[in-house]
Amino acid sequence: MASFTEHYPSQLLSDAVDAISSLPGVGRRSALRLALHLLKQPAENVHHFTAAIDNLRDKARYCRVCSMISDDEVCSICSDRTRDHRTICVVESVRDVMSIENTGQYHGVYHVLGGIISPMDGIGPSDLTIKELTERVSALDDPATAEVILALSGDVEGETTSFYLYRQLAQYGIRISSLARGLGFGDDLEYADSLTLGRSITHRQPFHP
Repeated sequence: MASFTEHYPSQLLSDAVDAISSLPGVGRRSALRLALHLLKQPAENVHHFTAAIDNLRDKARYCRVCSMISDDEVCSICSDRTRDHRTICVVESVRDVMSIENTGQYHGVYHVLGGIISPMDGIGPSDLTIKELTERVSALDDPATAEVILALSGDVEGETTSFYLYRQLAQYGIRISSLARGLGFGDDLEYADSLTLGRSITHRQPFHP
């Protein structure tokens, strides 16, 4: 199939299509459709849209405790005193936090790694927030009464990361568990339905390397 080409009547339109098509999963046809849609909208709607994107990029920060996206220095979950702060659920991404929160079955706190170990992609332990996690666990007053849940994907990279984390954390005597395998091998938490994911958390098992 021939690639999509278009002669734009306006350089401004061409620039907008270039910008929109730079987003993951958005081709130039879709970008053109979105650009023309925005052009038809009232100016205040478009300005609100672009202001929201600007604010996200310029003002959003990462929680200094768990690395979750936050409006403040400490996110709303870490600052919530009703949460169980001695149960730390380790996830790959912010999207995984959102998926688990949607189950309503988990009431602990989180630690966002920012990825998983993947040598083929050039991602090693030092590229993730593993050091911050070990420091967080070592700072607990009695780690033996606390728990870390390894809620990572079941593919090779996820299992490799879980094994590495186990080796880093086992020295502190903390309980280390993993999700019950209601999730299939290789499944991403982001795409698991809330019922399956909730049960996987509730029926988590001790992690065995």
